[in-house]
Amino acid sequence: MRYQLCFVLFNLCTIALAQIKPVPVYEELLSQFPNVRDFTIANNETEAYFTALSPSGELSFIIRIDKRGKKWSSKIASFSGRNTDLEPFLSPDGLRLYFASNRPLNNGGKKTDFDIWYVEREDSQSPWSSPINVGPEVNTSDSEFYPAITNSGNLYFTCAKTDSESKDDIYISKWTGTNYETPVSLGSGVNSNGYEFNAYIAPDESFIVFSGFGRPDGLGQGDLYMSKKDEQGNWKKAENLGKNVNSNKLDYCPFVNTKTGVLYFTSKRSNVTLKKDGFNSTKEFLKEINKYENGLSRIYRVSIQK
Repeated sequence: MRYQLCFVLFNLCTIALAQIKPVPVYEELLSQFPNVRDFTIANNETEAYFTALSPSGELSFIIRIDKRGKKWSSKIASFSGRNTDLEPFLSPDGLRLYFASNRPLNNGGKKTDFDIWYVEREDSQSPWSSPINVGPEVNTSDSEFYPAITNSGNLYFTCAKTDSESKDDIYISKWTGTNYETPVSLGSGVNSNGYEFNAYIAPDESFIVFSGFGRPDGLGQGDLYMSKKDEQGNWKKAENLGKNVNSNKLDYCPFVNTKTGVLYFTSKRSNVTLKKDGFNSTKEFLKEINKYENGLSRIYRVSIQK
C-alpha cells in the first residue's frame, strides 16, 4: 500500500506541478525569523521542525512548532540551542528525529566537522531523548549533512568525500538490523560530478527528491529534481521539477508528506520589484522588501496530488 501511494504521488507530480504554484508555509509565524530552512512535518501535520539561522548564519538552531486548535506556537527544540544544529528530519513513524550538528562527541571535546545525530521518544507525547550520534560507520572526518531515514532504517545523507572526484553527493548507508553498513554513493541517475545535496527519500524508497546545482537543465542557482527506481532497483535519470516549482534562485531542502501529498521546500526566490512610479515613503519601501518572497530563505509548499 505504501509503495502504491508513493508511486501515485510520483505520477501525479507532473500533472499537479504544471497547474499549481508554491505558496508560503505558516507565513505569519515563519516571517518572524530572518533566515529559515529545512522543514519537516509529522504525518498529521500538528508538529513540525525547521532550522532558524541568524542573518549571516553564525547561529543555527532547530525550532519546533506545535498546532493547538488553529494556532501554531514555536520554541527552540529541547535538544538544540547550544551548538550549530540544522536539517531536522522526522522518521516516518515520528519517533525519531535526525539532524546534522557540529556538537562534540562528549562534553569535553570540540568538533569542527558535522555529524548525523538523532533523538528518540516512546510516543508523540513523550519528550525527546538526549542526542545520539549515529556512529562511525556513517560519520567520518568529512562532514555529513541532511539525513533522511526510511521505513527499513536505511539512511540517506549528503557528503563531499575527500577521496571523491565529484562535489557533494548523496549516499546511502543500509541498516542491517544491528548496525549501518559502509555508505555508498547513489548511482548516476542521481549523482553527477557536480553538486547533489539535501535529499528527501520516500519511506519505501520508491522515489527521491533532491537539490542539484549547475546541471544543464537547471533554471537557477539550485533546483529540485526527482528520480524513481526502475525494475532492477536502480535510480532512473532525475528530472527537473520544472519552472512552476523551481525559481531562478536557490531551491532546496525538500520534504514530502506522503499522507497529504504535499511537497515542502526551501527557496531564496524573490519578487521584490521597483514600483512603476517609484517609492514615495520608507513605509512603502519597507513593505516591499519585507514581503515573504524577498530573496531570504523561506519555506514553501505545493500539492503533488490532483
